[in-house]
Amino acid sequence: QVQLVESGGGLVQPGGSLRLSCAVSGSISRTHVMAWYRQAPGKQRELVARITSGGDTTYKDSAKGRFTISRDNAKNTVYLQMNSLKPEDTAVYYCNVVATTDGGLRLVDVWGQGTQVTVSS
Repeated sequence: QVQLVESGGGLVQPGGSLRLSCAVSGSISRTHVMAWYRQAPGKQRELVARITSGGDTTYKDSAKGRFTISRDNAKNTVYLQMNSLKPEDTAVYYCNVVATTDGGLRLVDVWGQGTQVTVSS
């Protein structure tokens, strides 16, 4: 079974920083894409940042210049460094990974449990 374990959320003041981590466990032959989504109450889930197996990154416009997605292949972990946080960044953040497993026989789309990020004074 492939699982994602998220950590790093919490309460921060506006302008503060948080670093989210998402560790992937299980048998995976290749990770195609790793991404962070977020969902605020009453709003749709939205893509915040994405990184491909080749290292290409994309960001939500409002996150550009403030957020950085990265990965550590040795630790099989993806990170989201969030700086200059704003109250509108408050949401539950979810890690998502699309990968092949079982020697490439299966394609999996797995979500983390979500971690709460609250930006408030």
